Amino acid sequence: MPSRQTLPPPCLRLFRWLRMLLSALVLSTLAAQPVAAQSILRDAETEAVLREMTKPLVIAAGLDPRNVEIIVVHDPEINAFVAGGQVVFVNSGLITAADNANQVQGVVAHELGHMAGGHVLQGGKAVTKAYGIMLLSMVAEILAASAAGGTNRTCYGCGGYDVGGANGNGVTGGDTYDPGTLSYFAFSRTQEATADAAGVKFLDAAHISGKGSIAFFKKLQSLESRYRVTNTTQDSFNRDHPLTDERIAYLSDQYPRSSAWGNKTDAALEMKFQRVKAKLAGFVNDPTETLRDYPLSDQSLPAHYARAYAYHRGAYPEKALEEVNALIAAQPHDPYFLELEGQILLESGKAKAALAPLREAVALTEAQPLITATFGHALVETEDPANYPEALRVLRAAVARDDENPDAWYSLGVIYDRTGDVAHAALCTAETAQLEQRWAVALRNAQIASSGLPTGSADALRSEDIILEAKNAIEKQKKHKH
Repeated sequence: MPSRQTLPPPCLRLFRWLRMLLSALVLSTLAAQPVAAQSILRDAETEAVLREMTKPLVIAAGLDPRNVEIIVVHDPEINAFVAGGQVVFVNSGLITAADNANQVQGVVAHELGHMAGGHVLQGGKAVTKAYGIMLLSMVAEILAASAAGGTNRTCYGCGGYDVGGANGNGVTGGDTYDPGTLSYFAFSRTQEATADAAGVKFLDAAHISGKGSIAFFKKLQSLESRYRVTNTTQDSFNRDHPLTDERIAYLSDQYPRSSAWGNKTDAALEMKFQRVKAKLAGFVNDPTETLRDYPLSDQSLPAHYARAYAYHRGAYPEKALEEVNALIAAQPHDPYFLELEGQILLESGKAKAALAPLREAVALTEAQPLITATFGHALVETEDPANYPEALRVLRAAVARDDENPDAWYSLGVIYDRTGDVAHAALCTAETAQLEQRWAVALRNAQIASSGLPTGSADALRSEDIILEAKNAIEKQKKHKH
């Protein structure tokens, strides 16, 4: 986790959501090695753009857009998967590898096919059967894992988009699979074909072309040959998904039949995607790589965006601000450009200067909770008691709308501590620790909060919930150790 003295690199906040990802990792891993804990990348602009890109597809799948989440996983592998609930996980590597928004829409359409078909529940049963044969206990390994990053894995519901792994198919080991793995593969291949067909249907109903889907598969086809190191077999039985060329042939036959085949992505939406792709690349890639892909000769908005992140990551705040100034000169009231300006100023030790752009960004986004939390943090960092009442108000509003933000809880706890409210400060610390799976810290602080909060109040009841959850988690950890 990032330092609590400053927020992590601008706008994209990297949170360890092990609680949300636990079921995803259990379903997605058949390799006989420990799994590294995954991390979620959160960004107000990226989340808004992904919702806009995928809303027509969600509706076409018969789902409610208010209930479906598209979550970005910090992982360089080109991959996407569903794993319980109405959540599509998309790896950062997939977004940075995609050439345009239409390619990502094709991936999401496929994953929605898994979701609408109920494949996650059924797939869980198939994985349980395979585990019974392989005698694996991935839950214990996940709880013991502490490193963040990519893993070699077979992802349930990946839609064939995973090209990572030691042998190019996401499974660590040689060409011979045990009976448990083969039983899972046979189950998964049928569902992949079903999800492909559903994806074709959803894209057509949403009036979105399938050209991006085919183009992305062809991109994967070239990557597969690059990553296939030890496993050279072309037998699709030994793979968790049909071979890419088989799928290209099927989709190339189906997509042109759609009335949406010739439709183009709205230019404004495409620009939004290129912006979030650039800022994501600037955040997750090495700064030298970003500057290579977005050279100074490129004066487009995405290029300025990417370089701003690269310079900020490389500890060149003045150069980062020069790039941001170019962005704001082009679009003076863009809330995300203003957010980035405020973030850079804040992390450069200029909290007071950061207030004006962040305040405007909050107003322009109608108090989007991630941006509001950053504004609240800036108010705290001014260390001016006159700003504390406003900080308390905006941070409470931020966690009320998004209670999965540990940094917002932390900043709120600081304000409570500075104003002498020990019980609420302890509750905020418990909320932070609970999100980060630090159960002993969560338990201790929730108990302090419970003893100091009014009996029967909403906050007192919340502290009791955390106490119960923390005790259960600690007990499970003890059992796993034995």
